[in-house]
Amino acid sequence: MANQYERIATDLRRQIEAGELSPGDRLPAETALAGRYRVSVPTVRQGVGVLAAEGLVEKQHGRGTFVRRQATPVKRDNVRHQWEKDRARENEQERLKTGATEHDTGLTVNDLVFEASYEQVLANADLAAAFGVAAGTMLLERTYRTRYSEERAPFNVSRSYLLLDLISGNPDLLREDQEPWPGGTQNQLFTVGVELDRVVETFKARPPTPEETEELGLPVGVSVIILRKTCIDTTDRVVEVADVTLPGDRTEMVYTTKLNRW
Repeated sequence: MANQYERIATDLRRQIEAGELSPGDRLPAETALAGRYRVSVPTVRQGVGVLAAEGLVEKQHGRGTFVRRQATPVKRDNVRHQWEKDRARENEQERLKTGATEHDTGLTVNDLVFEASYEQVLANADLAAAFGVAAGTMLLERTYRTRYSEERAPFNVSRSYLLLDLISGNPDLLREDQEPWPGGTQNQLFTVGVELDRVVETFKARPPTPEETEELGLPVGVSVIILRKTCIDTTDRVVEVADVTLPGDRTEMVYTTKLNRW
């Protein structure tokens, strides 16, 4: 038999799923819910806490508890890398039509708000090892945040690193005001004669930092997925390393592996 708080959570969840409570609606006060379900206020809080942990409701300080507007889901697959490579040599008009975020979300360019910031940094021990260069090698760090215009939180936070010497032949690659770049990083690398051979992606999950919880709008208890993407060119040289922080409540990763036939 369900506990009292589970009964409350089940009934409120049903109302949300049935549309009786819509995104943005405020739940009744805790005292009113306690009277409705004939339980104590602490029991109500426990039941509502279950829904908060599931990301269905959110507490807003001084205002109450509201049905959470579900963030736009992102489906990230490994086929995207070949899709990006196929576009890298297209003309600019074709490259302007869509990008990786549109590919992953189904949104259009006009739906998105894009932010980019560039900074020249020295490679720390971790990045130096990833690139196979000496610590202190100069890198270009590019931080990207893209969000749906109707939402506050970005889909992810991406920090991409390029070897400064590698890209210095094209001064436009050092300018953040050239973002969003049609065709993305693969086209940028193409402009300096680099072709990717493969992309290695490693995923780890961990609890978010307070800053990540705030920036990504994470419900209580939701982890972040940390993606380390390493891009290797046709000469077996590492040409890009990116660390992407993905919210675990709205990121789906799909990997299809084609197997050779016997």
